Parts: sequence; C-alpha cells; structure tokens
Amino acid sequence: MSDTTVQNPMYEYRPRYAGILLHLTSLPGPYGIGDLGKEAHSFADFLENAGVKLWQILPLGPTGYGNSPYAARSSFAGNELLISPDILVREGLLEEAEVSQAGQTKENGINRVDFGLTEKVKYPLLKKAARRFAVKGSNNSGFKTFCSKESHWLDDYAIFQVMCEKYYDARWHTVWDKAISKREKEALDKINREYTAEVLDWKIFQYFFECQWQELKAYVNSKGIRIIGDIPIFASQDSADSWSRIDLFKTDKSGNYTFVSGVPPDYFSATGQLWGNPVYDWDKMKADGYSWWVDRIKRLLSQVDLFRIDHFRGFDEYWSIPAGNPTAEHGTWEKGPGVDLFNALEKKLGKLPVLAEDLGFLTESVIKLRNDLGFPGMKVCQFGFEDMKNGVLDARHLFLPHNYSYPWVAYSGTHDNNTAAGWYVSMKNEDRQLAASYLNCAESTTPSGIAWAMIRAVVSSHAQYAIFPMQDLLGLGAEARFNIPSTCTSDNWSWRLCEMPDEKLAKKFADLLKLFSR
Repeated sequence: MSDTTVQNPMYEYRPRYAGILLHLTSLPGPYGIGDLGKEAHSFADFLENAGVKLWQILPLGPTGYGNSPYAARSSFAGNELLISPDILVREGLLEEAEVSQAGQTKENGINRVDFGLTEKVKYPLLKKAARRFAVKGSNNSGFKTFCSKESHWLDDYAIFQVMCEKYYDARWHTVWDKAISKREKEALDKINREYTAEVLDWKIFQYFFECQWQELKAYVNSKGIRIIGDIPIFASQDSADSWSRIDLFKTDKSGNYTFVSGVPPDYFSATGQLWGNPVYDWDKMKADGYSWWVDRIKRLLSQVDLFRIDHFRGFDEYWSIPAGNPTAEHGTWEKGPGVDLFNALEKKLGKLPVLAEDLGFLTESVIKLRNDLGFPGMKVCQFGFEDMKNGVLDARHLFLPHNYSYPWVAYSGTHDNNTAAGWYVSMKNEDRQLAASYLNCAESTTPSGIAWAMIRAVVSSHAQYAIFPMQDLLGLGAEARFNIPSTCTSDNWSWRLCEMPDEKLAKKFADLLKLFSR
C-alpha cells in the first residue's frame, strides 16, 4: 500500500485511510482474555471485509498492578497472557483436555477481563507448555537465535519476573533483597543457579509470544492491513527496565527516584495525571547515543508497521513532579531531548513511521518539533464540542471534522475517552441538541445513531487517517468505556467483545468508506 499522491489536470488526490482501534485483550474467546489465536485472525478477516487498512492496538507489554498497557513490566517483552493456548495445542505442547478445562465462560454475560482469574488459569498452562518445550525443543535454532538476538533485555526480564513471583509481586525497589535490587553479580548468579528452570520458563514464554505475534502480523499484512502499535514515552517504575537500567533515570545518591512523570491539570483531570513513572536522565542517554531508545524502537518496528508515540509533548518538555507528591499539580516543565533524539534514531533506523499523540496544551516549540519531524498529530472529534457556551458552537475549533487538514490522524475518541454514545448521553441537554445539529441528526436520534453520525463526519474529513474505537462502530454506551484516566478501577482496560462483529456491520462500514473514497 502506497501513500503516494495521485494527480491529474482537474484535481489533486491524496490517499486517506480508515482504521479500527481494538486492543488484543478485547478480543472474544474462551480463556478470559483476547489472545493471538483464532479470534485475532478472525478479526483481521472482519477488518478486510470492512474495507479497513489499519488496525490500531495499545502497547503489547506485560502489565503489572492496575493492568495498564502503559505501565508495562518491560518496554521490550510481550504480554504472556496474550499467548494462545490453542496454538500451543496445535504445536503439541498442550493437550486438548488441559485447554478445555481451563476455558472460562462469561459470568452472567459480563464482557470484562478478570485479570487475576486469567493469570491463575493461563500461567499454569503456559508453564506446562514451557517445560515440555524445554524437553522437546529448547535447543532448536529458532529459540537459540531469539535468545541471542534479544539477550540485551531478555536475560534481565526473565530474572525480574522470577523475582516478582518469589516476592509475591512486591516492588523491586522497596521489598526485594538489597543485593538483588542493587544487581550485585553474586546475587544474580545465584538466582540463575537456583532458579534455572523458572528463568528458562520466562524466556520460552517470550519465544511463544514472538512466534505467535509474527504469525498474526503476517496474516494481517497479507490482507493489506497495517498494524499501528503504541509506545509509552516513559518506562514503568516497577519494571525490568528501571531495575536493570536504573542509571538511565534521575535518582539520588541512594538510588531512589527523585522525580516522577505526569501531566498538569487538563480536561481529563482537575489535579492532573500522576503517572509515577521515573523520569529519564536525558544527558546520560545522549552520552551513549540514546542506545536504549534505539533498541526499544528497533524492537517495536519488528512488531508493527507504524506506531503512535504516547505523550509526544514530553520529548519537547515533560512535567517533572517531586517523588512523593500525592497529585500532579505541583511540578515543573523540564526540557526533553527534542529533535536530537529523533535524529539519532533515524540515523540508526531510517525514517520513522510515527503518529504523534499531541493532545493537551501545546506550546509553539512542541508544534515546531512535530512539524520539523513531519509526524502527523491527532484530532479527537469529541474535543471539538468542549467549548460550547450559551448554545453556541465554536465552528473554528480545530477538533471539529470540517477543520481537519492533511496529514492528521482523526478519531471519534481514543482509549481514554468515553464511547461516542456514552459521551452524548453524558452531555447537558442543550449541548446534545447542538452536537446533534452539527452532526446533522434529529433530536430523536439514538446515542448509537449519534456515534455513527460522528463516524461519518470523521470519515468524510480530509484527515489522512480516520480511526475509530470498535465500541463506536457497535454504538455501545459508557459501559464499554476502556479507560478513565487518573483512576485505578477493575473496569479500566478490561472491556471485551462478547462475540466477533458480523458481516452486516462490516458491510455498513465498508459502504461508508467507499462513499468517501477512504
């Protein structure tokens, strides 16, 4: 698929694409969570039938407390819970009876991931498969090559996960034995001796993930669909990254974090968002040519076709909050690496296929950074209605679809927004009337109808990319919201499809895309 411009004497046409946002955990299936198996391949079939050329997912890393993909246990590893038991059966590493006993059913029809239950069900299965693989095939060339190629993160990650199990998921910088948290060589050697099988398990899990992911990606790409990945700007405080490379973060003489990340108060939260991720020591990163970032992006590019950088503004300036503060209100803006980082990345990796998440308050300098790098920014349709006053809509608002230019990435909403139908229901009556009027809908239009009117408005815009959460195509309400920023509830990140969307929905969306040549 080419992004080339087509010209003729009468007009200039620039290609525009549509995509669906659905994280892999939200796929249906019998094991309590979406995975890389049959349903993922079926969803690719749905996207093909719907005329979609982009599938956007969230970060692929293994999640920790809170289950957020943006607070992964590793910036390099894949989420083991996404490994398909059915594929392991196909490969002779699990038996049908073992897998069928582990199948979960929807309790009372609720379509949510119970992460705790899923871990209890899937990890014993994965360990059985890993131990059998260790006997049958741990010496195969594919596994050996994978371990060698990824050793720069895989060795530390495997030890980290074994210690997480040993210390019952307690944080490495507060509870672990000091010799291990400080990574003393003798302590690490002892772990490798005493936990040889367990360390190998986690390496095999990652090999399972890699094989299954590459199989899925090849299938998706064969249908002319590109995968949009996602990368958080920061690494998690409780991660193999911070444990193995504490030198890359700002710390005091005792090795304690001195500052953490977040954003100041905005339209998502009146007290800001306290992410808690340690902030980078950019001077140290620059001194070695940003090698950690080069490795990180290289790994991501082996998994996806394009990628969205979460909180792009942080590369220009980032909100630095003294460690220990209860909210994100009291911080300072500090300079990020700017264009220097991306020049180093492109020197090593070539032109980067980046979409920049540039939401929030933007300064002239971050706009210049994005423009200088040529990265498309984001527009979220819901935000175009945020400044309605006294029954008047600001038609100049840059987030309204008629104002989108090329190249931008336009959304009805993101994983952090309410669904379009839920958003509409939550509005004041006079605001609903105004939104319906803009979207050319009657006041009696259902919330689901409003969602489709918003989809149509974004599809018809001039934005290069138009991407929609699967919940909006289904017309679902607030019960299907994926995440509420600055909260930590069991509903966050847990919504799932009850079943695969049908051919009727695919045709409806495909017809809309054809109507607007997207």
